[in-house]
Amino acid sequence: MALINLALQGGGSHGAFTWGVLDALLEDGRIAFDGISGTSAGAMNAVALANGLAQAEGQSPDKEREAARKSLRGLWEGVIAMGALQSALPGLPRMLSNAVNNFWAQSVSPYQTNPLDINPLRQFLQLHIDFERLAASRSPKVFVVATKVSTGKAEVFSGKRLTPDAVMASACLPTLFQAVEIEGEHYWDGGFAGNPAIHPLFYECKSRDVLLVQINPIRRDKLPTTAADIMDRVNEITFNAALIAEMRAIDFVKRLLADGKLDPTRYKDVLLHRIDGGEALESYPASSKTQTDAKLIYTLYELGRECAAKWLHKHFDALGQHSTVNIATDYLDDLRVPSKARSKP
Repeated sequence: MALINLALQGGGSHGAFTWGVLDALLEDGRIAFDGISGTSAGAMNAVALANGLAQAEGQSPDKEREAARKSLRGLWEGVIAMGALQSALPGLPRMLSNAVNNFWAQSVSPYQTNPLDINPLRQFLQLHIDFERLAASRSPKVFVVATKVSTGKAEVFSGKRLTPDAVMASACLPTLFQAVEIEGEHYWDGGFAGNPAIHPLFYECKSRDVLLVQINPIRRDKLPTTAADIMDRVNEITFNAALIAEMRAIDFVKRLLADGKLDPTRYKDVLLHRIDGGEALESYPASSKTQTDAKLIYTLYELGRECAAKWLHKHFDALGQHSTVNIATDYLDDLRVPSKARSKP
């Protein structure tokens, strides 16, 4: 049994891709989870997965995995049901789509459009996720990330601090919902500061392996020229910025360890892996992240299962042995000054 950590990106309805990935990993049965870090939709997948495992804790591994699959399916069937309810409300789907597409130019505040701060997801989480059981469960450890509005820094919620409000904060797009208040502080979507945050998996978990499920494309070869496409790409770059920064730090530590300049008993040489939904989801615009119709959700779910099956076939034997992601080529900036520029007086 391979023990790994999961790092789950956020991305609205595109998180159904991650559902498919997790479902395939659970069905495969060769992997157990040490820690799970999630942001936004990734946070919802994280708590749903851990909730199922906690409900069946102490039973056979097969029953634990089956309970986790059931919990994840319940989450996304709930999302579909909430989407059907919202579609019955005149103008709401259009409002959500416009809010995402005009992220930086939104002229109407959610404090005006949604003064009662209505969000059906909060009630769903309270009804279907046993947060007290999660806090008491032995494994896996769950880390949910939100962005503190006052500082712009990432805040990690885990253990007893992992509550419905923490998950709501992690998924709080500021153009759609009022900031979530927790312990006197206000929070927005975790994607601004950590999408997902990988560092809790270094410090709080034993496993060296981190499997990133990425659903925001790092690269798009086609130049966006329409207003909608430009805003889609701006959003993708914004919500990948924190991940790229963490990758830079990981690469730096790995190089220092390889050169013998850091004590390997104090610093973990992380083995990084990735199931890349970003590439698989390239044909889906960012605006589709607010769509919750059953056809889209189940299509993304099946796509996630397919990508996970391919990854397991190709990379399972690398777990515990070596990384399967080249951080330098996939994530890092080329900061070298061109040779011609260096030669100028």
